[in-house]
Amino acid sequence: MCFNPGYPCECLASGNLCEPCKMTAKDRDMEEAHLSNNINAAGQAASEPELNVSSEVGRDRGRSWGWMLSAFLCLNILILGCALVSGSASAHVKISTSDLQVYLIILLLLTSIWMIYYTIYMRRTENAVIYKDEHAGPIWLRGGLVLFGILSIIMDIFKIASYVGYLHCDSAVKVAFPVVQLVFVIVQTYFLRIHSKDCVQLQKNISCCGLMLTLSTNLVLWMTAVTEESLHQTVLPDYEDNVTRMSARSMYISKAGYGDDSCKCSHTSCGVFKEAYYYLYPFNIEYSLFASAMSFVMWKNVGRVASEHSKHHFKFTLKDIFIGPVVGILLVIAGLATFIVYEIEMKTYRSDDDDINDHAVMMHFIMNIVIVSMMSVSTVIGCAIFKVDHREHVSEKNPTRSLDVGLLVGASMGQFIISYFSIIATIATGAQGHLNRLNLAWGILMVLQLGLQNFFIIEGLHREPFHEVEEPITVVENPYVLELRKEDNNCNEKSEEASFEGAEDGRLEKPNVNTLEKGGTAAKPNPVPASPNYGSTSEHKHKLIWKRRVLREVCMFLLLGNIILWIMPAFGARPQFDHDTERQFYDFNMWAAIVNVGLPFGIFYRMHSVASLFEVFLNS
Repeated sequence: MCFNPGYPCECLASGNLCEPCKMTAKDRDMEEAHLSNNINAAGQAASEPELNVSSEVGRDRGRSWGWMLSAFLCLNILILGCALVSGSASAHVKISTSDLQVYLIILLLLTSIWMIYYTIYMRRTENAVIYKDEHAGPIWLRGGLVLFGILSIIMDIFKIASYVGYLHCDSAVKVAFPVVQLVFVIVQTYFLRIHSKDCVQLQKNISCCGLMLTLSTNLVLWMTAVTEESLHQTVLPDYEDNVTRMSARSMYISKAGYGDDSCKCSHTSCGVFKEAYYYLYPFNIEYSLFASAMSFVMWKNVGRVASEHSKHHFKFTLKDIFIGPVVGILLVIAGLATFIVYEIEMKTYRSDDDDINDHAVMMHFIMNIVIVSMMSVSTVIGCAIFKVDHREHVSEKNPTRSLDVGLLVGASMGQFIISYFSIIATIATGAQGHLNRLNLAWGILMVLQLGLQNFFIIEGLHREPFHEVEEPITVVENPYVLELRKEDNNCNEKSEEASFEGAEDGRLEKPNVNTLEKGGTAAKPNPVPASPNYGSTSEHKHKLIWKRRVLREVCMFLLLGNIILWIMPAFGARPQFDHDTERQFYDFNMWAAIVNVGLPFGIFYRMHSVASLFEVFLNS
């Protein structure tokens, strides 16, 4: 076959290709090879995205499988724990406290084993944690966890010392439970202190299930402590002349403590230890909630690739603020004083003198109204500052901020429920008497303060931090310098004329360095006086500092106000039971259920608000 028909040759006759045909055949082979390479390259380029997409889909499916399995595990643990806690709290259900504690001991042991395994595995595996969430586990949260953990350990020690006195007549499980819980608190505090920022990339399914086990264990412990704490405050006394009042802590110590009347303590210090660990219950409750929140953030970060944006680091300082901390501290001192007087009056209740007890309740109502009113006013000021503030909102998504907002809004529902039920009961009964009017005012102001504070905190958490304004360098001209500059300009002109004459004569001279420097200085434009620009920059800087200072004052005052509002209900203030209107309107069992469900969330809301306000304070 001839490959070059346009050129006459004897390829067909001889059977051998001539030179023109050889060149044509070679070119055709090269074109075919080049075409096949292009087709293969295009196929590889098309297959690479498919492989990447399929691998990403596989990763997402694996992570979703781990999340679903761990969520299913958490749901079952929580439902079973809720059933056991509810049954042990009811006197008509044959579920003892020992049965609940056996279940808790199993959970505590399994969770502790997993946390020890995770810590050892991550330490022995090289590059086990590649990514870290800088927003998770801030220093104040880890510090609060350590503080509440230490107080929980002290509580467990007091429990062990108290329950040992009942070993001769009661179950040994009641002694084993605080021992196991003490070990669990130590292990968990170390685990969360070290690994709270981890974005786990290895053994994702096991990590998801382990973190959900940790979360559900802490929530069951929280439910147990809250239920036991609620029963302390809602045990009706046996005598009939005080049927409208609730018992104080002495009723719990004498009736609801471990060991019944037939089981006596073998040593004389049981009552002292019971009194001691009773006051440590609020810290143990907050510890469980802190640990639950940190475990949930770690669970959300499993398999997450953290962004490269570095977190802003701020230093806590009270510089340039005075009014907020001083007024807040005075408010805390006044609240503590009235709370102590109120508690003493309620513990030493006298049925023949209702005026003294009503006076104590009225004092408690007035103090709370003053606190909530001042907090509402300061929150309005803070919201107004946010309205005129032009800082941008944070666009980056992170699980920590979403959890903070969700917990803030969800926990506030508890106090909202109590306040609205109290408002309805007071209005329906006519709001007769000064106590009912004060109770109504307190409920309305509480609803207003909760709404304003939620808006202020959420808006503050979603704002970008303040940035310092860099002022341009301004120069003020000196008249003496101006005169010297004119002389230099005259000298420069003369030197330039001399150089031009030398150039005309054909002589090339080396330019003087000083002359060039002076000429360059003279050629530069004169500095602009600092009158207009300096004034506008200073004014903008002044406005920025003014906004920051007001926000910091408001944050510090609200922080201290939430602390005193946390202390009073956490350590036993129950005006809902010391005032009779709601109990008579809703019936005691219904009203006790409302308070026992809503009040723990309200207590947690105050502590969580303190943490969130501290974050807003740092951003300001």
